[in-house]
Amino acid sequence: MAHRPARGHRCVPHTADVRIEAWAPDREGCVAEAVAALVDTFVDTASATATGSSEFRVPPAHDGDLLVGVLDEVIFRMETEGELPLGTEVHPAADGGLVVRWRTTGTDAVELVGAVPKAVSLHELRFGPASGGWECAVTLDV
Repeated sequence: MAHRPARGHRCVPHTADVRIEAWAPDREGCVAEAVAALVDTFVDTASATATGSSEFRVPPAHDGDLLVGVLDEVIFRMETEGELPLGTEVHPAADGGLVVRWRTTGTDAVELVGAVPKAVSLHELRFGPASGGWECAVTLDV
């Protein structure tokens, strides 16, 4: 496998849905990269600018459930508030959960380039330490 940067994400071929992979040196960075990967599957954010910010907490859970909780929140806010994250910071919370901060823009400020995700699938979900950092693979139902 070719050398890859310490942090990043990509979309990988999948039969009917969309599959993303993300990696980073730590768990929280991997979650942030997964958010970027999710957004990149269906919108072009290149010309968008952040017009707001938000913060939320994910309660303590297993690592996979934390990841799904954050990705589900992206889909929920997109559907209910017309809001998308342009930048994501994830920090561990004292209780074992996560604190997520987003720089956001409205869905009307971005160009649709792919199928909009409807849900995060638990099928073949992977998230954990690997290769000196953290990696995840997630299937998005579209």
